[in-house]
Formats: sequence, structure tokens, C-alpha cells
Amino acid sequence: MQKQPTQGLTALLSERFGFASFRPHQQAICEAVTAGEDALVVMPTGAGKSLTYQLPGVARGGTTLVISPLIALIEDQAQKLSSMGFRAERIHSGLSREKSRSVCFSYLDGDLDFLFIAPERLGVPGFVEMLAKRRLALVAVDEAHCISHWGHDFRPDYRMLRERIPRLGESPVIALTATATPKVQDDILVQLGRPRANRFIHGFRRENIAIEMVEMTVSERADTACRLLATKGRRPAIIYAPTRKQAESVAAQLGRERRFKCAAYHAGMPPKERDEVQRAFLTGELEVIVATIAFGMGIDKSDIRTVVHLALPGSVEAYYQEIGRAGRDGEPSLAVLLYSYADIRVQEFFHERSYPEPQILEDVASHLDHEYIDPEDLADQVDLDMEKLQVVLHKLRIHGGAVIDFDERVRVGHDRWRDTYIEQREHKSSQLRLMARFPESTGCRMITLVRYFGDKDADQACGTCDVCAPKSTTVREFRTPTTKEARVLAGILDALIEWDDQATGRLFREVGTGMPRREFEALLGALVRADWLVIENTSFEKEGRNIPYRRVRLSAAGRRAAQRPTDAIGKLQLTVVAEKSSQRAKKSTGPTIRKKANVEKATSCKKTKTQELPTSVRPSGTEASTALVARIRAWRLEESRHRGVPAFRILTDRTLEAVAAAGPRNAVQLLAIKGIGPRLLELYGEELLELVVAVDSQL
Repeated sequence: MQKQPTQGLTALLSERFGFASFRPHQQAICEAVTAGEDALVVMPTGAGKSLTYQLPGVARGGTTLVISPLIALIEDQAQKLSSMGFRAERIHSGLSREKSRSVCFSYLDGDLDFLFIAPERLGVPGFVEMLAKRRLALVAVDEAHCISHWGHDFRPDYRMLRERIPRLGESPVIALTATATPKVQDDILVQLGRPRANRFIHGFRRENIAIEMVEMTVSERADTACRLLATKGRRPAIIYAPTRKQAESVAAQLGRERRFKCAAYHAGMPPKERDEVQRAFLTGELEVIVATIAFGMGIDKSDIRTVVHLALPGSVEAYYQEIGRAGRDGEPSLAVLLYSYADIRVQEFFHERSYPEPQILEDVASHLDHEYIDPEDLADQVDLDMEKLQVVLHKLRIHGGAVIDFDERVRVGHDRWRDTYIEQREHKSSQLRLMARFPESTGCRMITLVRYFGDKDADQACGTCDVCAPKSTTVREFRTPTTKEARVLAGILDALIEWDDQATGRLFREVGTGMPRREFEALLGALVRADWLVIENTSFEKEGRNIPYRRVRLSAAGRRAAQRPTDAIGKLQLTVVAEKSSQRAKKSTGPTIRKKANVEKATSCKKTKTQELPTSVRPSGTEASTALVARIRAWRLEESRHRGVPAFRILTDRTLEAVAAAGPRNAVQLLAIKGIGPRLLELYGEELLELVVAVDSQL
């Protein structure tokens, strides 16, 4: 197909889409795709990615097939195109068979400009053959990071696109995503069979978002969020909470104390209720939504002024995508991360839940043969609860160690799954470590993000983050150095005058004796903010592994400051850090139940066959356990009525009696009881622990 002249694309842009001009980088992408070239587009949410497949699809004529992972996203995009006068339809599991058949006939008759489908649809017998009866103008793969093992939201059905797309005919392919590191970019193109596709990696700089990161204890974060959002100009806002319980409690606190129009959103809510909350937020009926990571993909609200994280996200990709929902209208916006190093344990807990130890997968795989077996029967054989078994089978399926049929029965796959699973598991763990180091970074926050995604657009500092503009922060506070800190700061300057450009670890050993490493890093950060030091990230190879480290050198201003250190150091600004997590942990090591502290402790535990955990603090059959059985049964009945599910779906009798016999006093002990998995701990752990304490206090 001949390349559409640039003036032709500009005319279409105006006539069919109503835009007078292209946004940055759009025109080059549209020209390449219109000419029939394959493309990978990595641009942040709100940068105009959708146009880069919509305009070329219209220019090329015919139907553009759009593969997208979420029904809500499909519905939103199809509706928008229809409202603009395009013939856009969709096929997904939420539609009736009659509606889907009608859409297929419209496609075959050539009556569609755009057809949206989920990747699973290409696995339906005969569907690919139906599509292949007409030549597609273009195939667009949206949320393309889902195809990569290294992506943050991997979907197994995306992995099948490599063999299914070629059967659709010789159409160009454009893959689009808002979050993909260079490693993920490479994998996307390999998996799509388009390794030489044009790459357009642009637009990750968001000049209008001021990023701020503040170390803070868990107990202080909700109050901080309340104070932050009290200012009308900082709403609408999204608050991301690490657990469902916290999302509900913070939403209630905001509504009670600040009288915000606020609601919680998480995957444990009924779908109808979730949809209503999302609708109310999008239409402005709600000012603040407190959500888990279940909220966000496909959300198109341009005027979000603030995004607050109440804990460290699991990866830099997830963090960037979530803060990217602020300020899509281009107006000044704020992203605040409230964190502590206790958050790492929470994320490690989630990691262990999502990526079990390889030995657990080995045990399950050893019980599979070439005959299909029902998962419930398999659970009895391998001594795993169904929740954990489903995670294990999902991982085995992704990596080929198991085959699952349409009835969810499972049989053995190949035995080559181990290496790829272990590699992916380690990659996910490394993403968490990178996110944990991000708040410690001493350079411009936006430059750090831009470089992470391989965007070479610009290296100029943003001028608005807490590193670039410490006097303009909303939550983060600063102070002058103490006498001891001033001595260490002077020692850093002296050491670098004597031997410049050295590893920060060596500098710490030489100068920071007697000081915790994190406090020493804070001093380095103060010197970087003063433009006295330059810190560069680098790495070296050791035993086949890439080991990251940082090197530090003096700037010209730093050399001048070293000549008069006393006066200069007294003017430096150090971050005010809240009560240390370690101090807080010492206060909560006793038997007293402290809800958040107990949940945090549980996150560092791995419930495996080789680990012994204390599960009982009283003999079974005692007066206490009998009374506790009655209390838990009453609570379970009330909860089942509230949720509209049978009581055994809350807790089985066997698990209920085990909890009563053990009398757990913290989440670690509760998690060790057979039948209590991570999901039950998250949903009901606090209530169960409160019941134990209440019964004990009455006896």
C-alpha cells in the first residue's frame, strides 16, 4: 500500500478526528504505520497513543483490528470512536452470542472501521479463520507489555499472538503500551515476530507532575493524606492503598474527618458496586477515590490533581503508570509517595504469594501425569489450599509445565518450565528492589523515570520535584544538619578532594563509621540537592550477575564549598524523617494486637513445609477455644449475610475450629493455620485476631 501523503494525514486528522495539529511524535508514527511499516509505540498514558493506530487505520481503509485486555477499556474506546462517527464494534464475553454474531456479519460485509476484541477471542475455534476472510487494514495490539514475561501485567493469552496474528494475513502490526523498559520492548517485538519494527519511545517526561517522596511510619500516612487533600485545589485525587482493608478504612476516615465526597475501590467489592464508584468518580460526584491497584487501567479523567501512594508500589513501571493518571489536562499536579522500609516486607509477601518457591511448583508438577485431573482432587494430594494451588497451576501453565483445559482440569506439560520461571521470579524481585531504591535517588525524579524507560527526549531537570525544588514541597520537611552530621558532611568533601569519583560504599566505610547507611545516604542527598555532588548509577559483573552500585564525584560548586566547609555546610537542608520503622517495630513486639503492625510482620513469612511456625498458644478443647468457636460462628454468620454468600465460603468449619484451638495472637500465627491463606488473612485477619483477644479478655 502506498504511503499516505503527509498533507493527506493532516487533512484526515482535522476532518475525521477534529484536531488542528499533531501532538509531539504522533506524525512520524502515523506516517510509518500508514506506509505499512510495523511499529512499537511506548508513550505514557495521555500522550496520544490511540491516535497512532486510529488515524493510520482510517487512512489505509478497511477494518482495523484492535486487541485489548480489558472489557472496560474495549467498551470505552469503541464508544468514543462511535461518538465520532466511526463504525466501531466489539466482541467480548460480556456480550450475548446474538450480538457477537451480528458484529461478525458486519465485519464480513466490510461495514466496520474498527473491531475491538480481547486476546482470548483469537483462541475460539474458527474465529481467526473468519477474520482472515477479509484483509485487515491494520492490527493494533494495545497494552502490549502484557505479552512479555518481563512486563508488569503479563497475560498468557497475549503470548499466543505470535502464532495467531500471521494467520490474519499480511497486515502491518502496531504494538502500543505506556510502560515498557528496554528489556520489555525487546521481548514484545520478539513475541510478536516483528524484531525489526520501528521503535517510537517518547513522551515520558511529565513536566506538570511534581513528584514528592517522604519516609513515614504507617500510622501517620492516612492523617497526612487527609491534610494534603484538605486544600480544594488538590482534588480530584486518587489514593493508592496496599490492601483492601486499608482502602476501606482510609476512605471512611476521609469522609468522616474531612467530609470529602470519597469512596473505596478494590477487587473484593461486587462488580456492580465497583462500576458505580468508578462512574461517580469519572463524572465528578466523588472527589477522592481510595483504591488498590485494581483501579486505574482505562481510566480517562483528565483533571486528577493529586495521586497519593500510601506504600511503595511493586515496581517502577506500576508507579509511573499510576502517577501518570494525574494532570492529563496539562495543568500542574502532584504525586506524593508516603513510604517506609516496612513496605518492602509487604511487597515481598505479595511477591511470595504470586511467585511461590520453585520447589512448590516442583511438588505439584510431580503429581501430574498425562490424564486430566480436577484441581480439587489435586489439592488433596499436594496438601495445598485451593487459592495457593491456583497460583501454582497458573505459573506452571504460563511456563509450559501444565496444560489446563476449558473445564479447568489439569495435566502435565513439558519439564522445561523451571529455568524461565526462576528467571521471571528473580526479575520480579529485582523490580521490587529497584522501586525500593527509587526514593533514595539523589537526582531529579523525572529524569530517573525517563531514563528507566529508555526515553532519550531530554535530560533537563524537571524543576518541580522534591529534589529539584525542596522549598516547594507540600509534605516533605527539611532541617539544618546537627553537629555530628556536619562533621560527616565535611569528611565527605575532604575524602572526595583527596580521591574523587569513588563508590558510595567505599566512601561510607571511610567516612560514615558509626552512622546507619541510610542516614549517610541522606547526607549525600543533601549534597546533591546543593549541587555539590554528582552521583551516577553503574554496575559490574560478578559470577554472571549484574551488580548495581553508585559512584560519586565533586562538582565545581562542591570543590568551592570544600574550601569553606563550615559556613557552607551549615546552610544545607536535610530531610526530616518520621519515627524509624525499626523503633516502631520494637514497640509492637509484645502480645498486644496492633492491627497494622501484625499484618506487616506477617509479610516476611514464607509458609512452606520446611518452616516451623508457632500455631498454638493454648490446648484445644479448653473453655477459651469453646467460647471462641461460638464467637467466630456468630461473626461468620453475620459476614455471610453481609456478603450474600454461604457461611462456608467465609471460613469452613474445619478452619474455624483450627483457629479457635490455636488462639493466634498475631498474623504470623494466624497464617500458619491450615486453611488460612494470604487472601483470607487480608480479608478477615484483623477481625479474627480481635475475636481472639476479646474472648481471652473475658475469661
